Amino acid sequence: MNRLWLQLTLAFSLVVLVAVGAIAWLINRTTGAEFRQYITHSGMQAAGSGIQQLVEYYQQRGSWAGVDSLLAGGVYVGEPLGRGMPVISPWNRLPGLSARRLDVLLADANGRVVFDSTHQAEGRRLRWRERAQALAISDPDSGQVIGYLVLSLPGSLARLGALEQGFLNRVQRVLFIGAGLAVGLAMGVGALLSHSLTAPLQRLAAAARSVARGELDQQVKIEGSAEIAEVGRAFNEMTAALKAAESQRRNLVADVAHELRTPLTVLQGNLQAILDGVYALDTAEISRLYDETRLLSRLVDDLRELALADAGQLHLDLQPTDLAQVIRDTIETLALVAEAQQVTLTAQLSPEGSLPNVQADPQRVAQVLHNLLINALRHTPAGGSVTVKAHPAGNAVEIAVADTGEGIAPEDVPHIFERFWRADPARARTDRLADGTGLGLSIAQSLVEAHGGRIWVESTPGKGTTFRFTLPLASSP
Repeated sequence: MNRLWLQLTLAFSLVVLVAVGAIAWLINRTTGAEFRQYITHSGMQAAGSGIQQLVEYYQQRGSWAGVDSLLAGGVYVGEPLGRGMPVISPWNRLPGLSARRLDVLLADANGRVVFDSTHQAEGRRLRWRERAQALAISDPDSGQVIGYLVLSLPGSLARLGALEQGFLNRVQRVLFIGAGLAVGLAMGVGALLSHSLTAPLQRLAAAARSVARGELDQQVKIEGSAEIAEVGRAFNEMTAALKAAESQRRNLVADVAHELRTPLTVLQGNLQAILDGVYALDTAEISRLYDETRLLSRLVDDLRELALADAGQLHLDLQPTDLAQVIRDTIETLALVAEAQQVTLTAQLSPEGSLPNVQADPQRVAQVLHNLLINALRHTPAGGSVTVKAHPAGNAVEIAVADTGEGIAPEDVPHIFERFWRADPARARTDRLADGTGLGLSIAQSLVEAHGGRIWVESTPGKGTTFRFTLPLASSP
């Protein structure tokens, strides 16, 4: 019972069963009542004398005034004789026949009641249901309707003849058989519809189990209703994201292993050479080993920063920050490095020489600027320049770090913030500390986005590169 297709089938069948059952009951009840009404009117017409007496009465007087005297005797329905219709006796009881008196309504040509055997409806107009059941009384000379006669059956005590009862039984039997066939057909159609609705979900479940086994290339066909199709699209997007994340994870592990292997190999080789007496244990050799340990430390620190950013646990001490001062301090820190490389390092702030405060962590912003400036200095030849610019831009401040280096090829721009990515992977890393860990730009991107800003790059090969990022303004006190 916990299968969705079965529950849908049962629910659909129950709705149809209730609907068809209610309709069948209503039709059966209405058919029986209307058929008995028809038989009654037919019997009245067959008797003939009752209608004729009413016509003669109206012709003699020109109205229905005083018709109570004619109808006071009542109309009776008696037991059927043989296999014929019930005996309708107008205006008096048939002697020796078990009979029940009928209720009588007589209305004029306008539908206004002029006689009611129950004395409850005199003076009002016939209701639409009474008008539908009424027997029209016509003047044989003019052909105009002069009144309406409504006979009310005595409920379940009314009796039909064998032929009439047999006909009514056959109608009811056909009605019940039709209702049963409708319910059966509805159950079959409901089962097919339920299966067609749940089939895409079953395929989704099978694909999800495949993903759980590590088969991340699973994609399902977009089909079914709009809601199920939306689930299918979301599943495909999820598996595509999982596959991309898994590929990135594998590449990261491989890159980390590669980056760690190089300094570790140098350390192990040089230490082994010292132990074997190949290298002398002097200051120069110890300095080289120390540089390798510094590279390892930087790499571990960078990986930790990225791990915290990916987990959403990167701590930020957000506060109103004087961005201009942070820029000046960072440039001053790297002034000697720029001078050693014969590169001009300057800052160009807003025309007034100051910037509005931003809502940021000063140390993290300095870290972003440091990474971007180190990257710019690394790719700017002697005689070139690196410039930091900043200006308000709407609800943020835009900072740009521009250099006059070799630029970035257009095909390399989309990969510039990827971890461990380098435009020339085959380039020898003769100076590892200057070359960096390959994570600086990725860390800068994570820090900027953690502040609610964005970072992007613009570059023209042979003319230089500009990194831009934004930081939100501090709210007014």
